[in-house]
Amino acid sequence: MQIQVNTSNGIENKETLERWAHEYLNEALARFNQEITRIEVQLSDENSGKKGAADKRCMLEARLNGHAPLAVNHHAPTQDEAFRGATQRLLNLLDHTLGKLDRHEHRARETIRKDPSIVQ
Repeated sequence: MQIQVNTSNGIENKETLERWAHEYLNEALARFNQEITRIEVQLSDENSGKKGAADKRCMLEARLNGHAPLAVNHHAPTQDEAFRGATQRLLNLLDHTLGKLDRHEHRARETIRKDPSIVQ
């Protein structure tokens, strides 16, 4: 899984942030390793240095094998909270989306109920 981190001008320590984001996302999304090809992280300071209730924004976009990309946003007072919140939202979305795909694929499989020699 490839991870790309993009930041706005108000975000500092980009190299440290990239290392931490890579480790955190690899651990948090480990069970989806086979389905995800790339994660794009967008961190921004919404009001450029002024303090506010939710001025940091994190957008995560997951590129999946053979499916449309999934994206989530989370606003929070700190960069860390925004990143962790967006990661949790992405986990929920992946669970929901990939779980739904599994259910649909399961219905398309052959079952013994369709075998006339077994059904009486």
